[in-house]
Amino acid sequence: MTQTTLFLTAVRRRVHPSKSLPFLVVGLLLALLLVFFVLPVLWLLLAPSKTAGEVVRDNPLSFGSFHQIGTAWRHLFAFQDGAMTRWLLNSAIYSGGSLVLTLAVSVPAGYALALTKFRGRKTLLVITLVTMIMPQATLVLPIFLELNRFHLIGTVWSVILPFSFYPFGVYLVYIYFGSSLPRDLLSAARIDGCTEWQLFARIALPLAKPVVGLVAFFSFVGNWNNFFLPYLVLPNSEQFPVQVGLNQLLTSTPSFNPVAGAGLNVTIPELALAILIAILPVLVLFVFSQRTLVSGMLAGSSKE
Repeated sequence: MTQTTLFLTAVRRRVHPSKSLPFLVVGLLLALLLVFFVLPVLWLLLAPSKTAGEVVRDNPLSFGSFHQIGTAWRHLFAFQDGAMTRWLLNSAIYSGGSLVLTLAVSVPAGYALALTKFRGRKTLLVITLVTMIMPQATLVLPIFLELNRFHLIGTVWSVILPFSFYPFGVYLVYIYFGSSLPRDLLSAARIDGCTEWQLFARIALPLAKPVVGLVAFFSFVGNWNNFFLPYLVLPNSEQFPVQVGLNQLLTSTPSFNPVAGAGLNVTIPELALAILIAILPVLVLFVFSQRTLVSGMLAGSSKE
């Protein structure tokens, strides 16, 4: 027998058909993921480079031209005298303002729940957990009624204040401070004369940078992508964030709304470009904060 024959015989003996079955299942799952997730993203990236007619009749994964991308850009930002720019600016204001309030409330609240003893602490923690697992849609109606009672509907605060309510961030900070902050370090600082505020500001907060970054990331992404609440509390198109603006842009696209005006120059390429622009800030934030996110996710996993 030749060396090639001996090698093939050894391979047949080692690779049993039953052992190759898991690899086949994994391959099928990866193929399904490619079809249902990767291909739509590729189509979305390539759609702005083609005209509306080319999107329909050409290869879905073909590239059009850079000139068409520029044309789609001009049409998009000319929609309603620059509404896209206003929507992006509004999203930045709502998400940034609520992020500041979220961190100002969630971090001290999580610290207090983890390291201080007071009457009603366990009850407050249970309420935080229950609120955290509740679907956000269940709170929209009471929040709307409360905002209407204080005459905040249609104002910036009608979005920023509800966005700042983030029990998940409180729970993350509570888990970190409850499991990873050395108690001996705090005791030594108290012996040296530190007040409770100095303990939090000078010792606990600098050590909690990873989990604070994690809370900031999740809060910003959730607020940036929130659609339902701003859609209810903001009656004016000039106040819309970009996610609500995309809905208005969709209803102005003749391909999806036959009664929309045909002279708006808003077609499938412009809509695809708007979606890409809307997700770009979140993507950039994720790319530049990966190290903080990883360290934040591992924070509290050990007591070292």
